Amino acid sequence: MSHVTALLMLPVLCSIISTSSAASSVARKCENSLATPLPYSSFTSSSVYAQGCGAGYAKLNRKQGAGGWSPLDTDHYQWLQVDLGSRKQVVAIATQGRYSSSDWVSKYRLLYSDTQKNWRPCLQDGNIWTFEGNVNSEGVVRHELQHVILARYIRFIPLDWSREGRIGVRLELYGCSYWADVISFDGHGVISYRFRSKKMKIVKDVISLKFRTTAGNGVLLHGEGQQGDYISLELRRARLQLGINLGSNQYGSIQGHTSVTSGSLLDDDHWHSVVIERYRRNVNFTLDHHTQHFRTNGEFDHLDLDYEISFGGLPVSAKSGSGDRENFVGCMEGITYNGDNITNMVRRKRVDTSSFRNLTFTCAESNSFPVFFNSTSFLRLSGQSDSDTLSVSLSFRTWNPNGLLMFTALTDGWVEVGLTEGKVTVYMNMTQKKNTRIDISSGSGLNDGQWHNVHLNALENYAMLTVDGDEASTVRTAIPIQIQTGGTYYFGGYFLHSNTRTTQRSFQGCMQMIHIDDHLADLKAVEQGHIGTFENVSLDMCAIIDRCVPNHCEHGGRCGQTWDTFSCNCSGTGYTGATCHTSMYQQSCEEYKHQGKSSGNYWIDPDGSGSVMPFRVSCDMTEEKVWTTLKNSLPPQTSVTSPDQEGKAVLQITYNVTDEQVLSVTSSAEYCEQYIAYACRMSRLLNTPDGVPYTWWVGRANEKHFYWGGSGPGIQKCSCGIEHNCTDPKHNCNCDADLRSWREDAGLLVYKDHLPVSQVVVGDKRRAGSEAKLTIGPLRCQGDRNYWNAASFNSPASYLHFPSFRGETSTDISFYFKTSSTHGVFLENLGATNFLRIELKGSSVVVLSFDVGNERLVLSVHSPIPLNDDQWHRVEAEKNIKEAVLQLNGQYRDVRPTPPQGHTKREFSSELYVGASSGQRGFLGCMRALKIDGVTFDLEQRAKVTPGVNPGCQGHCSSYGMHCKNRGKCVEQYNGYSCDCSLTAYDGRFCTDDVGGYFETGTLVRYDFVQEAGPFALRDAKSLSGVGVPFESNLTQEELVFSFSTSSTPSILVYISSKTQDYLAVVLRHNGTLQIRYSLGGLAEPYTIDVDHRNMANGQPHSVNLTRNLREIHLQLDHYPVSTYTLPEASDTQFNLVKSIFLGKVFETGKIDPILIERYNTPGFVGCLSRVQLNSVAPLKAALRSGLAAPVSTHGILVPSNCGASPLTISPMASASDPWHIEAGAAFPFSEDKASGDRVDRNSAIIGGIISMVIFTVLCMMVLVIRHMFRHKGSYHTNEAKGAESADCADAAIIVNDPAFTETIDESKKEWFI
Repeated sequence: MSHVTALLMLPVLCSIISTSSAASSVARKCENSLATPLPYSSFTSSSVYAQGCGAGYAKLNRKQGAGGWSPLDTDHYQWLQVDLGSRKQVVAIATQGRYSSSDWVSKYRLLYSDTQKNWRPCLQDGNIWTFEGNVNSEGVVRHELQHVILARYIRFIPLDWSREGRIGVRLELYGCSYWADVISFDGHGVISYRFRSKKMKIVKDVISLKFRTTAGNGVLLHGEGQQGDYISLELRRARLQLGINLGSNQYGSIQGHTSVTSGSLLDDDHWHSVVIERYRRNVNFTLDHHTQHFRTNGEFDHLDLDYEISFGGLPVSAKSGSGDRENFVGCMEGITYNGDNITNMVRRKRVDTSSFRNLTFTCAESNSFPVFFNSTSFLRLSGQSDSDTLSVSLSFRTWNPNGLLMFTALTDGWVEVGLTEGKVTVYMNMTQKKNTRIDISSGSGLNDGQWHNVHLNALENYAMLTVDGDEASTVRTAIPIQIQTGGTYYFGGYFLHSNTRTTQRSFQGCMQMIHIDDHLADLKAVEQGHIGTFENVSLDMCAIIDRCVPNHCEHGGRCGQTWDTFSCNCSGTGYTGATCHTSMYQQSCEEYKHQGKSSGNYWIDPDGSGSVMPFRVSCDMTEEKVWTTLKNSLPPQTSVTSPDQEGKAVLQITYNVTDEQVLSVTSSAEYCEQYIAYACRMSRLLNTPDGVPYTWWVGRANEKHFYWGGSGPGIQKCSCGIEHNCTDPKHNCNCDADLRSWREDAGLLVYKDHLPVSQVVVGDKRRAGSEAKLTIGPLRCQGDRNYWNAASFNSPASYLHFPSFRGETSTDISFYFKTSSTHGVFLENLGATNFLRIELKGSSVVVLSFDVGNERLVLSVHSPIPLNDDQWHRVEAEKNIKEAVLQLNGQYRDVRPTPPQGHTKREFSSELYVGASSGQRGFLGCMRALKIDGVTFDLEQRAKVTPGVNPGCQGHCSSYGMHCKNRGKCVEQYNGYSCDCSLTAYDGRFCTDDVGGYFETGTLVRYDFVQEAGPFALRDAKSLSGVGVPFESNLTQEELVFSFSTSSTPSILVYISSKTQDYLAVVLRHNGTLQIRYSLGGLAEPYTIDVDHRNMANGQPHSVNLTRNLREIHLQLDHYPVSTYTLPEASDTQFNLVKSIFLGKVFETGKIDPILIERYNTPGFVGCLSRVQLNSVAPLKAALRSGLAAPVSTHGILVPSNCGASPLTISPMASASDPWHIEAGAAFPFSEDKASGDRVDRNSAIIGGIISMVIFTVLCMMVLVIRHMFRHKGSYHTNEAKGAESADCADAAIIVNDPAFTETIDESKKEWFI
C-alpha cells in the first residue's frame, strides 16, 4: 500500500481501531461460567464407563459422582456434548482430569452447532485446531479461543489421553449470552429499506449482517442510483462478491466499478459474519475475521442511491436488468445499515416485507447429513444383492484430484467410481468375459471444493454416468453381459478386501445425499450403530477447509491446494519462495554494481517483499556513482500542436513504471535530475520577468511548477536568467524575447521531490507563426542511501532501538554485517508469548530462533570461512506459513517447515533492539541495509542520537577491495568506496578500462623523472601499492608492463634512459620478433634477450611483462609461460639515475646505443600502445589524460584507443604444433641484415617498397619546402649541424626544432638528433 493510500485510509482505520477496542472491552466482560450452572441433563456423551462417570459430572473442580466423565471405550469415537440452552458467545475453555484418578485428556478438539447437526470444528490459523489438554488429573489448563464461537451446542472430542488410565475430563466454558433477530429467506421475499428522502448522497457507510445458507448463489443486498452508482453483495459459487460503483462519467474516461471477492465454501450451512465499512473511496471488507482493505476506482467519493436498499435479493425495479441473479435462500441475522437495525425493524413491521410468502423469524434446520472422510476413512453400506440393476448416487466436495468415491463387488467382477485428475471415472470389470474392462468418465475440474453430484445407473446391457445433473452430457456405454450386484458398497476408499484390485486411493473430503438402489441412506442410523459400519469418519459434519482463502500466496502468486496443504505458483510474479514473498531481484543498480555487474538494463525491487512490484531500469555504472535511468514516452523535439479552446496544448509524459515505483527510486537516491528543453519561435515560455507564465510543468503529486531547467523552485527563471546570458537581458528566458528566429531554454531539473515531469502545459501557441518543440529527458537518479545506511556498534553493550513491528504471517529480515567478534546478537524482538532473535555464534554460525505457537524453531547456517573476518556478509531470514529460511551470503541456507498451527500475526510487546538486548551480549561491528518486510530502518539517523553507536561504517575496502583490479587502490568513503587508479595504467570504476593510444609515423611520448635529492620515488616493484612520485632514482628491480599491436617493423616500443649510459629498450626487429636490451654498466655490449620464435608484428594485440630483480629477469609474452634469464656476473645490478621513458621513438641527448638509432628508430613505431606502466608510473595514461599534472610531452598525432581491448587469450601451443617454435640448435631463417626471406611474398614486398619510396619522396619534398620557407623568414635555427640537416625525413626535422624537446646541451657531449 502506498504512503498516500495509507494516509487516506486513516479515518477508516481509526474507526476500525475504535471498534476493535470496543470489541475487546466486550470480550473482557464476556467471562461468565457457562457450563457449571447447567443441569445434569444438559450434558450428554457417546457412552459412560460407570454410573458415577456420567456426562453431567464433567464440571470443573467438582467432585460429585466419580469426579468427572469417562466413556465406556477409550478410543477416537468418544465425545462429550454440552447444551448451553440457547446460542451463547464462547470465548474460552478450561479442562481438568477426572478427580483423584489417572484419567485425563492430553489433546482434544471442539465442535459446535446450533442444532446438534452439521457440526463445525473450531478453527485457528485456518486449521482444525488441536488443543493441548492435561498432564494430570488436578491441574487446570485454560485456552482462549482465537475467535468467539456462537453456538448452542459444544462437543468435546478426545484425541489423546493418559497412558496410565482412561479418558477422563471435567471442563468449563466461558462466555456470555447472545441474541439477535433472525429472518428466514425463501428465495422470494426481499426486505426493502426505504430512505427517509428520495435520494441519499452518502460519504460514509457501515453495513453488517450474518448469513447462513446451503445455496452457492444469491443476492444478499443491493442498492443503486439513477446516475449509475450502486452497491451489491452477493454469493457466487459459494464466494462472497462485493461490488461498488461511486460513479462513472458520461464519456467513459472515469470508470468507477470496483469488485472484490472474499471467502469460499460459504454454502456450508454455518453462520458467516460480514462487515462493510466505507469512508469515501476507502473500504474495509471483513468476512469471518478476515479484512480486505481497498480503494474504489474512479475519482468520486459519494455513493448516490435512490429510494431504497434491499436485502435478500433485488428490488422489483432492478429485476429487468439483473440477468440471472438469484435471490438469497437461507437465514440472516443482525442486519444493520448505517446504525439502523433492519432485522429489528422487520420484526416491528417498520420496513416493506410484502414480497414474503411466509415471513418467519426462525432458521429452519437443513436436511443434509454430511460425512467427513480423511485419508484413513471408509463407510460401508448395504443394498440389494443379486439384482440386475445398479444405481448409486452421491454428492461430494474435495480439493484432491484423485480419490475413490465408491466400490462394490459384483457376483462376477467389480465396479469402481472415483476421481482421476478431477474427472469422475467409472471402471467396470467383468470376470465372466475374460476380465472385460469398461471405462467411462465425465466432468472436469471437479476438485474445486464445490458440491458435485454423481449418478451411476447400470441395467440390462448399458451403463449411464451423469455428473451435476447435466442430462445432456450423460455418458452411456454398452455392457456385454448382464450384471448381478453383490449388495455391499464401500465409500471413501480405505478398506481391506480380497479382490484382485491392489491399489488403494483414499478419498479426502465430504459426501452427502448417498443413494443406493434409489433409496437415501439413513446416515443418522449409521451414527447410532443400527446399520452399516464405518472407520475414522466424522458423521454429520464437513470439515473442509479452503487453504487458499485467504490467499497466502503473495504478490499475485497463484494458489493451488490439496486436502492437506497448499502451494504457490510464483512464475511471472518476480518473486520466489514458498509463498512468493521474496523478491528475485536486487533493490537497486547500486547493489547490482557490487555484485560485479556492468552497465545494462536490470529489474530492481527497491522495497523487496513490500507492495511495490519489480520494474525494469537502465543502470549506468561507468562513473563512480551509479545512475538509474527511467525513460519516458515523449520523443525528443516533439512539436507542440493542437491547443485547446483556451489556447493551451497539454503534453502527457508517461513512464514505463508506476508512481509508487518512481517514488521508491527517488526517495532513496542521493540526487536526481531530468533534462527539459523548450525550443521556440514566437512562443513565450515563463513570460518573465513579471508576467503570468504561459507554460508550466506538472510533477509528483500533480503539483504545478513555474520554474524551468537550470533554475529552482520559487524562481521564475530559466537557466539563462540564472547565468545572466539570455538573448534579451530584459527577460529571464530566451523564449520570452518572442523572436521570429529559433531559440531554446534548456537545463536540468534537480529538485527530486518534484520529479518526474508528468505533464507540460504550453500556453503561447495560438498566434500565427508560433512554433514550439519540447524535449523531456529520462529521469536519472544517482546513488542508493538505503543500501549504504549503516551504523557502527562500538561496544557489546551498545544498541539501537526502534518501535516494535507487527509481524504478518510472512516476515522477512535482511541486513549486511561485518565484525571481528566471534559472538553477538544482531537483533531481537520480544513478545508476550513469542520472540524472534538473530545472532552470531562461534564466529562461523548464524542462528535464527523464533516461536510458532507453542513450538520454538531454530535455524542455523554454518559458513566454511570465519564470519569475523571484518568483511561484509549478508543475512536473509524469512518466516512464512509453510517454511522458515535462513540464508547467508546468498549461498548457504537452512530451510525448515513451520508447524501448521500458531501462525497468528505477531504482536511484539517490546521494542526492536538492534544490538544488545535483555542482558544478551550485543553485536560489535558494523551493520547496514537493515530491512524488515520491505521497510528500510534508518540506522544512521537513530545512531546520531544514541550513545555508543556511530552513524556510517568505515572499512568497506576489506570486503569490496577485490573489485579494484590491476593494482588499483581501494579508498574508503562514508557510504561506500572507490578505486584509485592513479598509480595504474588503467581507468574506470574498477581500474579495468584500458588506456591506450594509436601512434602514427613520428609520434612519440616522453615522460621525464624530476631531479630530487629526497627518497626514491620510482618505487621498486614490491612497493607498488605505495604512493609513487616521479623522481629520479636508482633501481635494483623494476617491472615494465605494456601491450601493443602493429604491423610495421622495425620500431622502438619502449626506451628508458638515464643520466648515465644505463638504459632499457624493448624493440621490434625487422622480422617482427621482440628484443630486450639491458645496459646497466660493466659490460662492453648491452645484454640482449632475443625472442626469436614469434612474429609479434601480426596486427594482433600482444602483452609484455618484464620484471627484474638484481640479475634475475623474467619475461612473459601474452599468455605463454614465463621465461627466466640472468644478467652476466660482470653486469651491474643497479639502474642508475633513471631519467626518461620514451614510447614509440627516441629523442635523447647524450650517448645512445648506435644500433638502436640506426636499426629501429626510423621511421618510428606505427600502431597501438596501451597499459604502459613502469613500476608505479603510467606515462601513456599521463599523456592521454589532460587532467593529470605530469612531466609528460607528446609530439605528433596520438589518438586514444583501447587497442583491441585485450591480448589474445589463447592457451600456449605445444612445441610440436607451434609453427614459430625452433628446436635447440636450429638456425633462424631471418638475420638482422636481411629483412626478407623465403617466407616473404615477393609481390607484396615489391608493392610495399614502391609505396614506401613514394611516401619518402613526398615527405622529403615537404622538408625542402619547409626549410626554404623558414630560411626566408630567418626563423629556423639549430645548435648543431647533426640535427635537422642530417634528419632522414620531415618528422625528425620538426622534432629537432620543437621547443618542447629543446634541452641545454653540454658542449663536451656528443649529441644525437634522430
